Amino acid sequence: MPNRKNAHTNGHSSRKPGELQFDSDRARPILKQEAAELQPFGSVVKLPIALGEKACAQSVEHLNQILADTMTIRDLYKKHHWQVSGPTFYQLHLLFDKHYETQVELVDALAERIQLLGGLSVAMAADVAEDTNIPRPPRGREQVPVQISRLIQAHEIILLGARAAARKAQENGDDGTNDLLVSDVIRANELQVWFLSEHLVDGPIVRAE
Repeated sequence: MPNRKNAHTNGHSSRKPGELQFDSDRARPILKQEAAELQPFGSVVKLPIALGEKACAQSVEHLNQILADTMTIRDLYKKHHWQVSGPTFYQLHLLFDKHYETQVELVDALAERIQLLGGLSVAMAADVAEDTNIPRPPRGREQVPVQISRLIQAHEIILLGARAAARKAQENGDDGTNDLLVSDVIRANELQVWFLSEHLVDGPIVRAE
């Protein structure tokens, strides 16, 4: 058996011509890397999508605001999903989680639209907390009517912003953004407002009045 220690003989490698050589350094992770940002937040890198840079920039700004608010209501739904209590616990526990899942899908759609327009989507919780127009709730558990009222208020904030942004996108010829806002954001939020609002109707439960 050849001696493995003698990998080289007379200065020449024992590797055959054309044989691939293993390099252990290639398998070692390169940790703690740092570099300058590729693109600063708030800037737009124009993509060839047949839409002017000004229109893209305006849509990115509006969509990022709606995204921050949508990420906030998403988390608000999960908070209430966990903390809801009382006789309607089971129904609302499931409803809040269903609405949460819809908002998760909207978050992804909004973020991807922003990137497609050449912008950068807001992403981190700290940045969302700074940018959102939705009031911050207390950490503690609130009564069910207050939880629902808070969610309805958040929906209305999103709807106001989405309607204004949709009109501006249409004016700028940004059909994709207009379609996303009208077909997905506005319609989904309107539907959820309806489902929530019906839980605040003070009607008789057992005996008709």
